[in-house]
This record gives sequence, C-alpha cells and structure tokens, in this order.
Amino acid sequence: MSLSASALPFDDIRNLVRQLPGPDMAAAAKAQAREAELTKPAGSLGRLEEISGWLAAWQGRHPPMVLQPQVAIFAANHGVAQRGVSAFPASVTQQMVENFAAGGAAINQLCKVSGAGLKIFDLALDIPTPDICEAEAMSEADCAATIAFGMEAVAAGGDLLCIGEMGIANTTVAAAVCCALFGGEAEDWVGKGTGVDDAGLARKAAAVRAAMQFHKGQLSDPLEILRRVGGREIAAMAGAIIAARVQRIPVLLDGFVVGAAAAVLHQLQPGALDHCLAAHVSAEAAHGRLLERIGKKPLLDLGMRLGEGSGAALAISIVRAAAVTHAGMATFEQAGVSGPGRSNII
Repeated sequence: MSLSASALPFDDIRNLVRQLPGPDMAAAAKAQAREAELTKPAGSLGRLEEISGWLAAWQGRHPPMVLQPQVAIFAANHGVAQRGVSAFPASVTQQMVENFAAGGAAINQLCKVSGAGLKIFDLALDIPTPDICEAEAMSEADCAATIAFGMEAVAAGGDLLCIGEMGIANTTVAAAVCCALFGGEAEDWVGKGTGVDDAGLARKAAAVRAAMQFHKGQLSDPLEILRRVGGREIAAMAGAIIAARVQRIPVLLDGFVVGAAAAVLHQLQPGALDHCLAAHVSAEAAHGRLLERIGKKPLLDLGMRLGEGSGAALAISIVRAAAVTHAGMATFEQAGVSGPGRSNII
C-alpha cells in the first residue's frame, strides 16, 4: 500500500479513502446468528454484544478474537508551543519518548496489563512544525508523506490497533483542527490539556483564534485543514487509521488529539471511521463534543487526560472480553437450556 508521486499528493489520499473496504457482512451475520443462540436473554450483555459483532465484521472472521493487540504512539513537536500554551516545555516530548522506550510511562504498564505490543514513532522531534498562528504546519507533499508514514507504521499487523500520541502543545493544535472542521469559537475546543492555569487556557484560545484568522479562507477542505493547522503526529495517526481499515484491523481511538486526526477522515468521507471505536471520553471537555460530531459513543469515562494511548490500552480488555464471551459461551442447544421459543429439553 503506497501513495504515488503525483503532482497533487492529496488526490491520492482522497482516492484511497473513497475506496476503503467495507465490513465483512458474512462474518457479521455469523456473529449475529450465534449471539441469538447463546445462553442469555437477548441484549443482556449490552454493548459487549455490539462489540463482538463489530469486531467480526471488521476483522473479517468469525469468531472474532483479540490475540495480538498493538499500541502505536506517534510523537511530534509544535512551533505553537512557544506561545506558552502548555504547562511543560517542548523538550518534554523527547523526554517522554525516552521514558516510553525505557518502560517507565503509564502506557507501558497498561500494555503489560492488556498484553499489548507497543511501538513509538518519533516524527522529527528536533524539527517542530512552524507556529500555526503565522505559517502552514506542513506543505501538501510533507503532509501526504507523513500520512503515508503512518500507513507504513502499522504494516506489521496485529488484530486490534490502539492509536495514541505524545506532543507538547498538541491539544492546542487539535483544538485548531476541530475549530476549523466544525466551527464554533476557540473556547469551545480548548481545555486544560497538560494542566495549564487560566492564563494558559486564555493563551491557548488566543492561539487558536490567531490560527483561524491567519488561515482564513483556506480551511474548507479537511486535508488542507490538517496540513495548515495540524501536526505530524495527527497526519500520521490519520494514515494509521486508513491503513488499519485496508488491513482489516479494528481500531480503538484514544483521546482528544487522536480524535482530531480521526475527525479529518470523518469529514473527508462518510463511513471512514466505521472500523473504529472510541475507547474513552477524556477530561478535556471538547473531547465529548468531538465524539458527538463523529458519531462515537465512548466505552469508558474515567476522567483521564493523559494521552499516550492510555485510554485505548485500557479498553483492549473490554474488546477482548466481548470476543471471548461470544466465542466461548454455550448455545442453548449445547447447554441443554430452554431458550426463547424452545421447550425444556433437559
């Protein structure tokens, strides 16, 4: 899977997104039929029943299973950090990437619990993207190449992909992307992020307003929004979501920044996120608003706002539980239990 070297790189991406494969309806039908025969009242396992059917449809197999979950973290730096929009300096991005590699971060522990593999991708941390308030974050060619990098990053496969990120100031960038995609005021999309105080929150809103003003008239297309006010990790995560669809790997989306990457695809092509579930809703107020816009109901609501793929890693256990329960339960016939409309055969 690759993008051609065309004069208009975004055209390749648009064509690819328009041709994304749909669900495996045969596998989905098998899941639905088995679900109706399992030893429980219909619907009694709630969303677990939906998840097992979703998993079968997008893995293209029945029964569905989660044996090789993967967490992919994309890390980047942003010129807008110089505006004081984060409680931490930009150098922390590199330091945290090193912490991931050393096994010392929260995501490392959560991957141990869920049995997930972890990969970290450094997207030129020593070269931040320009300040989106006064320049384009990426050229079209660079943005397309970064999307392609994200596609290749998940080429190793697995059967469930969790997408996360790391990048000081990237909640400001995500807010700008959402503001451009969905409208509203800057204040609708900014939040405390890393824990900024009220003055820092005001600087974030001011940065988003400045970015909207600088790029005014150029923000009607989702990919143009991505390249102008996004960041490398957001572009790469969009690519990873696309590649997972092509490879029939269901996706768990983490928090607000990941949601911004997903929202670009949602606005680009209806149904582009059908193979994705929202793992959780973060403490960033705008994340809930964003999930509503892209039509995703979160699996968890734990007040988290860490990033790193942490919420997605936690949700692996829920998805695995749905698959194991669906595959392992006895049917009414197997268990000799009277089912709906069946006489007692014991």
